This record gives sequence, C-alpha cells and structure tokens, in this order.
Amino acid sequence: MSESSYLCSGPAWDAGGAVLRLQAPDGTQHPLRLDAGTELRFRIQPGAPRYCLGYDQVQETGRVSHPCPAQAPAERGYQCGRCFARDESRLVHNSHRGGPLPAGLRNYLARPQWLYIATFADGTTKVGTAADQRRILRLTEQGALAAQYVARAVDGLRVRVLEDALSSGLGLTQAVRAGAKCASLAAPLPAAAITDINTGHAEAARALLFTLDPAGFEVVKDSWSRPAAFDAVLEQHGAGIYPLPLTTGEHGLLIRGMLGSTALVAAGDAELCFLADLTQLKGRRLELGRFSSTLPALQEPLF
Repeated sequence: MSESSYLCSGPAWDAGGAVLRLQAPDGTQHPLRLDAGTELRFRIQPGAPRYCLGYDQVQETGRVSHPCPAQAPAERGYQCGRCFARDESRLVHNSHRGGPLPAGLRNYLARPQWLYIATFADGTTKVGTAADQRRILRLTEQGALAAQYVARAVDGLRVRVLEDALSSGLGLTQAVRAGAKCASLAAPLPAAAITDINTGHAEAARALLFTLDPAGFEVVKDSWSRPAAFDAVLEQHGAGIYPLPLTTGEHGLLIRGMLGSTALVAAGDAELCFLADLTQLKGRRLELGRFSSTLPALQEPLF
C-alpha cells in the first residue's frame, strides 16, 4: 500500500458541510472537505476488493468507530467476519424486537428519537428515525428534498415500533439506495410536486399515529429545511450521471456542489458536469495523485 493510499469510509456531513472520510495506512483520519472547488483526483487498482471499515461500539453519546485491526477485505457488506461479529450498531435496527443489548447501546436507545417522513427527487418517500442530537444532519446526509418530523418518541425502542407501524400501514419504505437518489437528481420532479407528495404522506402518517397507543411518544408537526448548499446541485439542470464506475480506474473530479451523498462534478477537458454517487467509494482504497478522467464519447441529446 502506497503512502498516498487512503481507505474511504464514504461521504458524510457535519456543521461545516460535506466531507469524504479517509483513513491513512497508520489509522489516522484525514477527512477531505468537499466544498465547491475541491479537486478529488484518485486511482483505484483494477480488481481491488472492497475493504473492511471496522466496527462500531455504541455509547450513550453515540457511536465510537474502530478500524479493522487486520485491514482485511470485506466479507459481509463493509465488514470482515471478525468486525461484523463485534459491531454493535447493527443491533440498533432490531433492538425493539427483544433480545439482550450491550449496556452502551441500551443507554443510547434510552434517549429521545424523532420519526420523519422524507421525500427525494423522484417522489420516492421513506419513513425514518433520527437521534435527538442529529435530526438535522441525518436528513441532510440522506439527501432529502422535503421532509417533516411527525413524532418525537421517548426512546429508540418506541420510535422503531412507530417506524414499523408507518411502514406497514402506509406502504412506506425504510430505505432508499444512494444510487437511486443520485439517478433521480438527473430529472427531478418540480419542487412544488415534491413538497405536495411529502405533505400528503406526512399528514397520513400523523393520522395513523393518532390511532395508536399514545404511550411513549407525541405527534408533532415540524418541517425540515434543506440546506442552501443543495442549491448548487439543484440549479444545474441537465447534468447526467458520471459515465465511469468510481470503483476502479483513474478519476479527476472537480466538486461543484454536494447534495446528500451525490456530488455535482466537472470532469474531462470540457469540464462537463455530472452527478456522481460518492457512496461507491465506500470501502475502497484510493491512491491520491494527479489523476484525470478519460471520458467516453458523449452524445448530446437531440431534444
């Protein structure tokens, strides 16, 4: 592994904006800010596997991440078998269905949680949960274009019971693939239509919640405002999907904007703008350097 090789944990958001989480061979973290104007130039060796990103322990204040001791190839998702067995965060989603839980996870789940309804660029709508202290950033990282909070629960166990109830009762999904979110931004619905879709689902969710046992939660009507940083992506009409797989080869990208995990990038001599799903980099080793994208011949649309 070269000294310029970094293991990528994928994109994330903090109070300062979007970052690409990178880890050096010695385990130190080197987050790369994805502000407009940032150059992201890297190479991934052909045939290179996806690598383990380690495991999480959950404490009352949140998750504590530990790198994979062996820096091994991933076997299950983004983890090797050993790290998968030690990971506590995977227990969160089924915590309300019974079974023993680590003490730190129990304390984390004892804190208030929010239930939200989020709608994406093509109108796809999901129900989800967010910890009290991360409810804003959670929806920003999700890449929602419209969202409303519909309930505040006393703890993480109750909120997940409510999430299941809305999912089954209203037919709402609990997960939307990052690739689908990226693709939908190439031809988004009008903003007013997205708002109307979200409002309709949120009102239906509240109506259903009012029929449930009220113990442990309150129904709320609270809207989330998408960050102004999303505008750079939404205002770039006609951008297509980046035509090269990010999981192999050389790439030279100039960040123009970020929306969730989707980057608006310029690439090639003509600096054409594309939409790139940066979650493709998760678990990959990136060799940073003066690399560039060799784009295939692109045909302009006739209409």
